[in-house]
Amino acid sequence: MKPIKLKIKTKTQSYPIIIGSNLMGNISKIIENNSIKFQRSLIIVDKKISKKIVLKIKKSLNKKNFYIYYFKANEVNKNIQNVNKILNLLLKKNFSREDCLISIGGGITGDVSGFAASLFKRGLKFINIPTTLLSQVDSSIGGKTGVNTKFGKNLIGSFYQPNLVISDVQFLKTLPKREVICGYGEILKHSIISNKNFYNYLNRNHEKILNLTPPFIEKAIFESCKIKKKVVEKDEKEKGLRKILNFGHTFAHAYEASLGYSKRLNHGEAVILGIKTALNFSLKKNLLKKNDHLSVINHISKSKLPNRIDKYFKIKDLNKIISFMLKDKKNNSDKINLVLLKKIGLPIVDKKFDKKILIKFLKNELIN
Repeated sequence: MKPIKLKIKTKTQSYPIIIGSNLMGNISKIIENNSIKFQRSLIIVDKKISKKIVLKIKKSLNKKNFYIYYFKANEVNKNIQNVNKILNLLLKKNFSREDCLISIGGGITGDVSGFAASLFKRGLKFINIPTTLLSQVDSSIGGKTGVNTKFGKNLIGSFYQPNLVISDVQFLKTLPKREVICGYGEILKHSIISNKNFYNYLNRNHEKILNLTPPFIEKAIFESCKIKKKVVEKDEKEKGLRKILNFGHTFAHAYEASLGYSKRLNHGEAVILGIKTALNFSLKKNLLKKNDHLSVINHISKSKLPNRIDKYFKIKDLNKIISFMLKDKKNNSDKINLVLLKKIGLPIVDKKFDKKILIKFLKNELIN
């Protein structure tokens, strides 16, 4: 199957996303074909990437001057200290703004690398090669970069668009099932907030997509990226429309933070739980039609996605969850700002609720 190309055009940057299989042996050619020129590159590689693939990449880049930095990607290491290590390396090697930083890894590696790229001499070239399904359909598109702090997730960061994104589905074959499910949750979210036809496609083909069957997996990635492209192009800095991409995320980020970003619940799983919570809350507030609610809840269940918050939390955790929801960067008052759903394909933004309402609702969610 020939690689698919999708072009993103924002006010600050125009760049292609290349989606295909076995692209790593052709990195040099892809970079040249997309007119990206640089003398040297620093390649940030997630330590979990197989040595075989790293060797293939090195071979493809053999005529280029590059350094490799291995990064242990996890939520705890997604911090300002690791960004500083990358910046120090770039300074030590006397990189210029005409050089390039290449990220090879999941969303955490991409976020840390992109943030470092945005800071170094106020911005050097950046190529993102996402290796997880979640990063291929979400974090690699749109230019959000950042790190976590003890106060919450992604509270320090910047908007910095890449020069090129290369999504190779071969990486996905090395992922544990749990990671594939995480990425699928984000694909499902995109369909719920934007495109009922795509949602129906997922409903019919979820098993094939979760099993990474071609061409279903490529189509799911492409359609999902298309939805995010449409949103990001209209609202690069999250002033209005882009807020819809946060559907389920206010709950999700609070769930992750409440568990201290532990392996018990990773980002994608938290998003799926957040989607379900947001659907239930939308129904509770008489915003969402019952049959649309039931359809998505059934889809989550038959796709065997995580769907019970009581597996992770007890009533005693409620205050901690709410305190993280109050710290969410989307809030601009003492109320909690949520993205909810009216029907499949039609989200509602900027719905603000008092914390007491959410405590009562989450209490019921944990009991039922």
